[in-house]
Amino acid sequence: MVKITYKAVVYRKIPDEYPLPGEHLVVESKELDENLNENELITRNLYFSLDPYLRNRMKPSKGFKADYTSRYEIGKTIDNYSVGEVIASKNPKYPVGAVVVGFLGLEEYTRVPANQSLKIIEGARESKLPLSYHVGALGMPGITAYGSLLDIGQPKAGETIYVSAASGAVGQLVGQIAKRLGLRVIGSAGSDEKVEFLLKDLKFDAAFNHKKGSILESLRAAAPEGIDIYYENVGGEALDAALEVLKHHGRIIVSGMITSYNSNAPYGYKNLINIVSKRLKIEGFISDDFSAETQTKFENDVSSWLLNRVIVFKEDVTVGLENAPEAFLGLYQGKNFGKAVVKIADL
Repeated sequence: MVKITYKAVVYRKIPDEYPLPGEHLVVESKELDENLNENELITRNLYFSLDPYLRNRMKPSKGFKADYTSRYEIGKTIDNYSVGEVIASKNPKYPVGAVVVGFLGLEEYTRVPANQSLKIIEGARESKLPLSYHVGALGMPGITAYGSLLDIGQPKAGETIYVSAASGAVGQLVGQIAKRLGLRVIGSAGSDEKVEFLLKDLKFDAAFNHKKGSILESLRAAAPEGIDIYYENVGGEALDAALEVLKHHGRIIVSGMITSYNSNAPYGYKNLINIVSKRLKIEGFISDDFSAETQTKFENDVSSWLLNRVIVFKEDVTVGLENAPEAFLGLYQGKNFGKAVVKIADL
């Protein structure tokens, strides 16, 4: 029996607050059996996506229900959207040498079960775009930004949108797409460097550091006439401020609420009554909600925009599987600047 010894990031303990390297997430050695059953395959993993929603997959079963994804199991390798190269296969859909994207482990190699679907990245070796974009701008964060802004936000030229966590994977795309549609775009981020990026590189109309002073006062100064759309990534004080500054019949697109993911103390919202008095529309979603037509338009538009440098996409790439737990923690501490990705290996 032939086996591969490899490294993997294993989920060892449920965190009360932040997921700590060496305690909740541990790099361990494992063995992979190369003797495949029918329709199984093995990937050599290249890029792994770090996304805020993964913290919810670490919550205990009791008292928590996520109807869009499974929770991690203690003692098992964590998984998420990844790019990998097929190195062994008994599945005719995925020949050896194919570069694929889909749910793979945060590990050097993954044995993919027969019933799991992956997507082949056509022309992966010849593409002028980084492979990591397939778990970022061209992956789940990309369709999240594109689909939700257009389908839920219903943006109109001349309107004003406020995007929280605007330098992150989703926020940077939302802002740039909104600019292309003729909106006035305001963003907030957690450092002066990130604010400068929003203004100079992404061409936002206004931006502020949410760690400096009152978010409400900063938002009022940036949008004295109010905002039409709030793109929600963080929750907490930012949502409260947006509820105060939104115009009547404004829209709130709820992509995430990262400020609550590592806290056991719920935020005390003060302005929820504005939902009623201002007749606001609030809608959450997951990336699988969007139609095949929207998915196709997204892939065509965003890949074209990136290739023609109409939009830019900033990544924060951590090199080396051994550094992944620290990068995972940094995601919730605002240490990443752009889309967080772990580079495991080169193609």
